[in-house]
Amino acid sequence: MTKTPMNSVAIIGKKRDGIQLDPEEIRFFIDGYNRGEIPDYQASAWCMAVYMRGMSYAETSQLTQAMVDSGEVLDFSDVVDRVVDKHSTGGVGDKTTLAVLPMVAACGVPVAKMSGRGLAFTGGTLDKLESISGFNTQLSRDQFKTLLRDQGIVIAGQTGQLAPADGKLYAIRDVTGTVSSIPLIASSIMSKKIAGGATAIVLDVKVGLGAFMQRLEDAEELAKTMIRIGEDFDMEVTALISDMNQPLGNAVGNALEVREAIDTLRWGGPADFVEHSLVIAGHMLRLAGVAQDKDLKDARAMLQEKLSNGEAWNKFCQMVENQGGDIAQINNPDLLPRAPIVQVVEAERSGYLQTINSREVGLAALHLGAGRYRKEDPVDHGVGLEIWHKVGDFVEKGQPLFTIHARTESAAEIARHRVGAAHVWSERPGMPLFYNTLFTETERVPGRIEP
Repeated sequence: MTKTPMNSVAIIGKKRDGIQLDPEEIRFFIDGYNRGEIPDYQASAWCMAVYMRGMSYAETSQLTQAMVDSGEVLDFSDVVDRVVDKHSTGGVGDKTTLAVLPMVAACGVPVAKMSGRGLAFTGGTLDKLESISGFNTQLSRDQFKTLLRDQGIVIAGQTGQLAPADGKLYAIRDVTGTVSSIPLIASSIMSKKIAGGATAIVLDVKVGLGAFMQRLEDAEELAKTMIRIGEDFDMEVTALISDMNQPLGNAVGNALEVREAIDTLRWGGPADFVEHSLVIAGHMLRLAGVAQDKDLKDARAMLQEKLSNGEAWNKFCQMVENQGGDIAQINNPDLLPRAPIVQVVEAERSGYLQTINSREVGLAALHLGAGRYRKEDPVDHGVGLEIWHKVGDFVEKGQPLFTIHARTESAAEIARHRVGAAHVWSERPGMPLFYNTLFTETERVPGRIEP
């Protein structure tokens, strides 16, 4: 019997009606869209059908494979034995990569990361690094591999040859309200990591007001989906479910976050950010086989030693210098980009902080110019916010509550009202830093709960 030829309209209709797609149909659609044979409006309709109807795990895994196969797949086995990566699903004040990679590299584990830029209220690692004059994030494949082999640490932007179908699909999702689909998020993240040559990965899955996943059960489903995809591709995965109801650390904004990462590597930095970085880095060491304990006792001891003796800081300086960055700015962070207007806003009352709405803080930083509304928008590296307290803190009236770094008085005034309203007062505290940890073997480990 002659098989009926596939067509994009039928595939869209099938998913619209909640019917599982065959592997051939998924590959047909993704390959066709990647080649330009399927137009944007049909890809938009397909994304919305997936958003509304979901996908089975089998479909999600097949979608990941199709996107991996749409472009180049990197292999670093000729320069290092194992590539351990980390990925955050996006947050406010999340400069974790800047601190974690030097810490891990200082422990003798080679780290190679392809990072992205910020969009809307979430920040991007490349934008932060480009606060440093001359820092080159656009490396060729040979440059990337050479730095990994010779220096053991490299961070750069993803090339257009890695999972290009995902890049096209993400651009459509971003403008059609379909970003927060679990199958589409999972396949997008994992296709890039698989194509980028990672053999093991720590996933930092954010949950809360400043995350794509605002419900804990959705964050856990996303984490479990990505772990299963990793198993299909022989990749060991650890997923952490971490809080994004308040900004991570104090700084929100590119150069401000670089300064905070520098403070952390010099064995300072905000307590929540230091703890977060130690946990992420500890799991990376465990996946690399350098540490063994799932409670991270051995990893934590190693990492704290590298912070104390300056080796983690030296690795950061080495990375900046290797990629063309101005080392003088790193040694003296006052030389990093600065905003002309700096305003300290004091607490107008005393009490406990119940909420610091990270989405509102992120949107305020976006309005200041620290982020972009569209991919082509420029970023102002000097502007941003510093949030001086955490949920559960008791704050006295008149204490500094937050600091605004702005380009204009009008932008500062808008930020003052928006960030002030993001601080909600209450009688009593309470919010976790990590909710849960999931491993490739699906073992469940209780998360660390903040008092």
